[in-house]
Amino acid sequence: MISTWSEWKRYPRPGRGENLEAPISPGIYEVRVAGTGALYSFGAVDNLAQSLALLPVGSKSWFGRRNASDVPDLEYRTCATSSKADAKAAAERMIGRRETYMSGAA
Repeated sequence: MISTWSEWKRYPRPGRGENLEAPISPGIYEVRVAGTGALYSFGAVDNLAQSLALLPVGSKSWFGRRNASDVPDLEYRTCATSSKADAKAAAERMIGRRETYMSGAA
């Protein structure tokens, strides 16, 4: 079973103490660049909150810190499902629809 997508939310910037708001459940997430709408990351996962928190954003220096100027302005949304299998099936349907749309638009 798939629920509906959440609203787009600003992805927390490193070092600012901001929090993610995501379910601790299986589902699909989508992260995009706020200014352009370009897809940054997409996935079907077991734990939405954990996967978004571990998403590699920006580049790291030799000392393990991220340079704030290298981090793109991102936003994310989530869609909870009852299982990872449901999340994978929904993600595959979405990818298929996007490929069909893109092939028709070309």
